[in-house]
Amino acid sequence: MTTEPTARSLPREPLGDPHLRRLVVGQGLAAVVDALFVIWLTLFVLELSEPGIATGLVLVAVALPRAALLLPAGVLVDRLGPARVAASASWLRVAVLLALGALVTLTSPSVTTVALLAGLLGAADAAYFPAALALLPAVVPTEKLSQVNALVQGAESGGDLVGPAVAAAVIAAVGFDATLGGITAMAALAAVVLSTLVREVRRGEGAGDDPGPDAIDGEQLSSARALGAGLRYVWHEPLVRGMLAAVALINIAVVGPVLVGGAVLADQRLGGAGSLGVVLSGFGAGSLTGSLLAGWRPPARRGWTVVGGVAAIGAGVAGLAAVTHVVAATAVVSLVGLGSAFLGVVVVVTLQERVPKQLRGRVLSLVVLATVAFDPFSYVVAGFLLPYGTTTLFLVCGGAVLACAGVVAANPAIRSLR
Repeated sequence: MTTEPTARSLPREPLGDPHLRRLVVGQGLAAVVDALFVIWLTLFVLELSEPGIATGLVLVAVALPRAALLLPAGVLVDRLGPARVAASASWLRVAVLLALGALVTLTSPSVTTVALLAGLLGAADAAYFPAALALLPAVVPTEKLSQVNALVQGAESGGDLVGPAVAAAVIAAVGFDATLGGITAMAALAAVVLSTLVREVRRGEGAGDDPGPDAIDGEQLSSARALGAGLRYVWHEPLVRGMLAAVALINIAVVGPVLVGGAVLADQRLGGAGSLGVVLSGFGAGSLTGSLLAGWRPPARRGWTVVGGVAAIGAGVAGLAAVTHVVAATAVVSLVGLGSAFLGVVVVVTLQERVPKQLRGRVLSLVVLATVAFDPFSYVVAGFLLPYGTTTLFLVCGGAVLACAGVVAANPAIRSLR
């Protein structure tokens, strides 16, 4: 596997360069917007209809196009460039939010209308997520990737941690219309900031003599063949294949058990459903800590760090089988969050550094797919195992992740990674 230079070397500190500051601010704002809007959307749909299937349908309307369009979006990122796609997707998000705001303010929209607009936001997300990941190595010097990724993912974790409380409090204070207006203003600011990077990335890449992002031996590929080339690259690279498989399995074995199993655990052992909020706050705090640690204390031996991170997540999930107090449960879930976030930064940075530039969009779209598209399967796994008790659920899922750590340790390409 070849390692390409990712950006010009800058002598300054992580945020000393204005382009890096704009990158962190733009992507950080976009992450906060996502966290706030999900809560706004959920509460607004509950306001429109009785709690039940309507809320789930609207959230599915966001998730389905996002998952279905991720891989084609990866081809688009490689073809048009990550800066242009990230900026365009950000402006599409602003346009949809403005349309939704006009409907909410001037009419009484139906759940169907809200779901259709939410689906457009899901399509914008499908383009934005891989573009944002591929944009970092186009702007950030290689030696600073860990720190900048940590800041961006830390903003996402921070939004997840405080977003629900902030969004609910603001809605209660000023209403749905004004809150959506504030979210739209933040999204517009993020789009403006990210748009300023388009010219800079073009200038940094230069004209050169590159035959094109979809070219193999000088031959331009169709979109379908370009996507196939990306998938073949992933399959034939043991390092990339192993990391993507580990991320997918962790997502399946952790998301459903922690959310669904955690709710049952809180009701049965931790003093009531209200304690679930405390436990999930621990996950958010652990994620924020893990992201920042991965940036400011990058591991010297990445391969064994990946193995240790997977093992820590598995041990944490399995450990939930034994907890009987909310403090213990919060501590264990914090460990899972810390390991997940730390591992996420290490995996993303490794792929940003080592995947050839012309394939980054396609490979990183698979990373996003592995982290967001398998949630429904995770809920199915949790639902299948819950009748056997939460102890069985957590032991089986935690054991699967621990077994994955063993498989990762047996992969020479990952084990020897530095």
